[in-house]
Amino acid sequence: MIPRIHQQGSNTLGLLHYLYGKGTHEEHIDPHLVASFDGMAPDPGRAPSVTKKDLQHLLDQPLSLLAADQRPDKHVWHCSVRAAPDDPILSDGQWAEIARRMVAATGIDPGDGAGCRWTAVRHAEDHIHIIATLVREDGRRPDHHRSGKRAQAEARLIEADYGLHRIPPGDGTAAKRPTSAERHKAERQGRERTAREELRETVRRAVAGAATEAEFFDRLKAAGLLVRTSVLPSGDLRGYTVAMPGDRNKDGEPVFYAGSTLAPDLSLPRIRDRFNTAAVASAPGSVGRQDHGAVQQSTPSTSRRTATHAAWAALLVIDHGDDGAAAAQIAATGEVLDALAKTSALHTRQQLCEAAWAFERASRSHTRAEFRHSQQLRRAARDLVHSGPALGRGEDGATTAMLIDTLFFLALAAAHWHAQRQHAQQAAAARQAAEHLRAAYQAAAAQPLGALYQRGRRLGRPLLQRQTAMLREAVPELAEQILTEPGWYALAATLTDTEAAGHDPTALLADAAGRRELDTADSVSDVLVWRLRRTTDLPADTSHAVTDAHTAQYSASRVWQQAPGRSGARRGRS
Repeated sequence: MIPRIHQQGSNTLGLLHYLYGKGTHEEHIDPHLVASFDGMAPDPGRAPSVTKKDLQHLLDQPLSLLAADQRPDKHVWHCSVRAAPDDPILSDGQWAEIARRMVAATGIDPGDGAGCRWTAVRHAEDHIHIIATLVREDGRRPDHHRSGKRAQAEARLIEADYGLHRIPPGDGTAAKRPTSAERHKAERQGRERTAREELRETVRRAVAGAATEAEFFDRLKAAGLLVRTSVLPSGDLRGYTVAMPGDRNKDGEPVFYAGSTLAPDLSLPRIRDRFNTAAVASAPGSVGRQDHGAVQQSTPSTSRRTATHAAWAALLVIDHGDDGAAAAQIAATGEVLDALAKTSALHTRQQLCEAAWAFERASRSHTRAEFRHSQQLRRAARDLVHSGPALGRGEDGATTAMLIDTLFFLALAAAHWHAQRQHAQQAAAARQAAEHLRAAYQAAAAQPLGALYQRGRRLGRPLLQRQTAMLREAVPELAEQILTEPGWYALAATLTDTEAAGHDPTALLADAAGRRELDTADSVSDVLVWRLRRTTDLPADTSHAVTDAHTAQYSASRVWQQAPGRSGARRGRS
């Protein structure tokens, strides 16, 4: 149940003409009144002798109690209440009760016998519109302060009482929803998203990993946006606005939006909070500064592996760090998702874009993010952007799967963190992002895990038996489940590579299984494959001959016969 308080107006009759009209796309069906302040208001939709002017006159009568100079300029209050797409169709009587509860909760008609005059019109199965005059029967103004929040609170109660889809309560940190005019404009232009939504996504991608204001604005212009900046008397930038070249008003001028109206964290001061030039642009491993000579560009596979390490480190901070550090890691995770979606291969792009879009809501809360704690993750986002698009195969594709696997657990950790702090909308958004990441992972992992699977199936019986014994020793509580998974052969091949590289696979396997929960994994063996290959810096794509050579060398030298108890992994452990 989604209530929305619209901008106050001054034309009661004009709004009634819209509510009882055919709609902008003939979408209004059988407009009629379902409730009113006294239960007896005339209905222009069902009574042929009643006009919209009659209803307007009745609603606006309390204005005559006031002198002309005392009447409010904006006296029309307008609220729409919409059911969720999966809710059952409600009857007129149910919508009437919902309307009465809404006007009581918002202070329009609190039930004291002298409330405002109002009426509720239904012209579609899934929503109603409530129109009221903001002067009470006793001539006073109604107490409708914060009516939007009060309507939302009542909607949560209505959902519970009627068994409707439950929408998590908000905390005021969500991005502003597009207006109905913006939605209709997008429909007329054949766009799936409104200009406001497309701009928000583009600006977020421009923020991802940016180290300076100059880099941020350069990215906005490179994305094709029109950019305006405002300057303080001191010469410092005060703010910015952006517009899409094709989005114009009735006068043919571009429609500009301030960053703060796109999302609370996209104002210039909030974006500046993320910048730490010394940490992002100049730290070891960074791609360098664009505005000071050539950029040292990493490969897509290298940037993805680096991002995987950074994401794993962020997991530990979210689990054990203070709230400011955890909030910063969650916000920076949004930057990594934006950067990854921007540079992803075609077969994973849609799901990664959806994951980034969903996680956007999870990246903001009232907990102040201390971005000095998240520069490693922001640097990883920067590397992803500058390394360019990745191929969907080979090491690029395999390291993409490795990164998505870690980001899936990072999204779940963010959901848990938010849930513990009663951030219901953010927790739901993080879980939704995790589901999109799960789907993206399945697309990205098919080829590299297929190659590992084939290598595992080709291992000799004695070696597979030894790998089985190793598995049961390292993770006895998970061994039987793993042995029934198709991914077991990929894990067996990875254990072979791990020992060939000079590590103790039993110790590493036990460590990998104990580092993070595995209950949410579709395939435990898949997760352990990526954790082992990340920890030991093994190639993620095993179709290369060098990996087969390692296996041949390992089999010839019978490394597995070495005495147990030697040191564990000697490099790359995080």
